[in-house]
Amino acid sequence: MNTDEMRWFVALAEIENVTAAAARLNVTQPTLTRALQRLENEVGAPLFDRTGRRLRLNEYGKIFLERSRESLQSLDRATKEIDALRNPESGIIRLAVLHSMAVWFAPEIIRRYRSIAPKARYELQLAAAHEMVGHLRSGRVDLAITGPRPDADDLGWHVLRVEPLTMAVPANHPLAARETISVADAAGEPLVTLRSHFAMRHLIDALYDAHGLHPVVALETMEIPSIEGLVAAGLGVGIVPRPREGAPRPEVAYVPLTDDGAERPIGLAWRKGEMQNPAVKRFAEFVRSRMGQLT
Repeated sequence: MNTDEMRWFVALAEIENVTAAAARLNVTQPTLTRALQRLENEVGAPLFDRTGRRLRLNEYGKIFLERSRESLQSLDRATKEIDALRNPESGIIRLAVLHSMAVWFAPEIIRRYRSIAPKARYELQLAAAHEMVGHLRSGRVDLAITGPRPDADDLGWHVLRVEPLTMAVPANHPLAARETISVADAAGEPLVTLRSHFAMRHLIDALYDAHGLHPVVALETMEIPSIEGLVAAGLGVGIVPRPREGAPRPEVAYVPLTDDGAERPIGLAWRKGEMQNPAVKRFAEFVRSRMGQLT
């Protein structure tokens, strides 16, 4: 059974006349008749009741017509989806993004890319850095905007921006008057931070480890904006990326950290050898070549 014969059957079922159906399909009557015979042999039952030259769809044929239409529609959708994936102008780009990058960085990338590929479509997945490794490996997403660099040899990586880290303290806190600070200067302060499995938390722990210190964790949360909100409420201090201009919370002072390694690189990650989709390749090339300038 092939799709052409299935389409011919649907046309014949709608017209119920071999001569008229053959004319519509631009095939000869014998060709259409033989195709119907093959189809009925394969199904194992007659699909039409025959009265002279007239055909009338029977109960078997009605069932087969319904399922044929469903199958052809599914095949048509699949063909369109594959074409969209392969078309660099209108293909689908499946992108995982850090929550903190979903506020402005990822939307700005998409906004700029739309100027050269307005028909491209996107599937966005907000995820933590450690979750993105699994998403990329499983094929759930094509690309990820994440940081720091995933600890995975099978993933490619290109740095897009480097965010200096700051000590976020309540605006009325004594440390708020400092021009710079080290984590050692706030060793006794309760720390509001991310949960232990977050990549950003690993950076924070490394800053304390470099001084032989263990932070006094007051609260753990899952998002950087939550850290800033809890700091503003006076529940502790936090280590967060320097906010972009116009975005800091007024109740929070962001004091630059002087410690070595006090920065978070943000980059584009992908599974090595897997970027075969032309739409994804084009988008990735654009991001790597054009988006490092975003601040």
